[in-house]
Amino acid sequence: MSDAAWTGAAVAAVAAGYSLVSRRLATTPVSSAMVFVGFGLLLGPLGWNLVSLGHDSAQLRTLVEAALTLVLFTDSAVVRPADLRTEGALPGRLLSVGLVLTIGAGWLLAWALFPGLTVWEAALVGAVLAPTDAALGKSAISDPRVPSLVRQTLNVESGLNDGLVLPFFVLFLAAVPGTSYADEGTAGTFWRALLLSPAVGLAVGGIGGRLLRVSFDHGWVARDWREIFVLAAAVGSYTLATATHGSGFIAAWVAGFAFAGVFRHGEESPLVVAETTELAEFLGGGLAMLSLLFFGAVVLGPALQHLSWRIVGYALLSLTVVRMVPVALALVGSGLRRPTVAYVGWFGPRGLASVVFGLLLAEEHLQGMEQIGWVVAITVGLSVLLHGASAGVLALRYGQWYERAAAEPGLRESSATPVTPRRRRLGPVEHLES
Repeated sequence: MSDAAWTGAAVAAVAAGYSLVSRRLATTPVSSAMVFVGFGLLLGPLGWNLVSLGHDSAQLRTLVEAALTLVLFTDSAVVRPADLRTEGALPGRLLSVGLVLTIGAGWLLAWALFPGLTVWEAALVGAVLAPTDAALGKSAISDPRVPSLVRQTLNVESGLNDGLVLPFFVLFLAAVPGTSYADEGTAGTFWRALLLSPAVGLAVGGIGGRLLRVSFDHGWVARDWREIFVLAAAVGSYTLATATHGSGFIAAWVAGFAFAGVFRHGEESPLVVAETTELAEFLGGGLAMLSLLFFGAVVLGPALQHLSWRIVGYALLSLTVVRMVPVALALVGSGLRRPTVAYVGWFGPRGLASVVFGLLLAEEHLQGMEQIGWVVAITVGLSVLLHGASAGVLALRYGQWYERAAAEPGLRESSATPVTPRRRRLGPVEHLES
């Protein structure tokens, strides 16, 4: 039996085993991400050595890129414009002021702690570790004891900040000599990645949404094929952008907005859009969990062999100060209480987007990129552990605080208007239980 066959059997066993105990684990601090990353470590060089980056890099890249493409498309598709204006535009504060400050703080910290990195390589560290992934702290946004304003704010922020980080990532990468983007020059990168790619996304998403809307209104399309159509639109936007040497991720993210903007129509639109994107969101969640398994095997495992106080220190500060201070500054004047600001600041887990960006950097084969990969791996690994373990406990404690404070008149956290709930990218079994 070949190594590839043993790897496939092991991955299937992990997925099947977790499925069998998923409901039981849902009541414990052990998250699905912790399980898959943990078993990934066992499959890698630190354990059974069934998976290695040298032998499986192409398959890993295909997996994580497919996962992120679906996640970017569905996240942007299900976020309505009204969500960004809900109750004082709190998500907008986090996605503008908070995100820029987070990238800047991560940039400066990397520059100070890692003198071997150039200024633009340090900037890449800040950009790669800026986007959040709510799937790693599911209880933080799904617990009904947490006020809907806070859950909606975290939900929208996590759904959109990975797409907003992409232009920073591309521009910083183009500024590093010797990278693939640098070879095209700043003008070429700006044209292909930041102008052509969004245009491709607008075209594919807009035309696709219009065609599906017409077919849906005439009753020509079955529901299951509506969901297949969404997969085709997401993949089509990504592949067309990459075929023109642009950014497939930017195209997929923009295509999701364009698709929903054209397809969304009438009072039934929130439910119809949610049903139409259900398969893509479900598949993206499943691929994301598998991506975390391979991340544990071929990225986190080797990184653990290169631990240093600088790497661990950066990871801890990235998950705390670098995230929480910008969030606090972004929410100044919002009227939110300190426990709420701390809760929103803490639940900024790093996940799939950071893993994909880190793998893209690893393929550049530059000296500084190896150290960046270690920093990203340890930060994401710590996030999986700390945010996953604390989500349920802190959601409970914060919910209890809110119950006591809700009796006070004029509490800002109680002012949210009802919103249409949306799924987050959960694992396949978690999806069924949500």
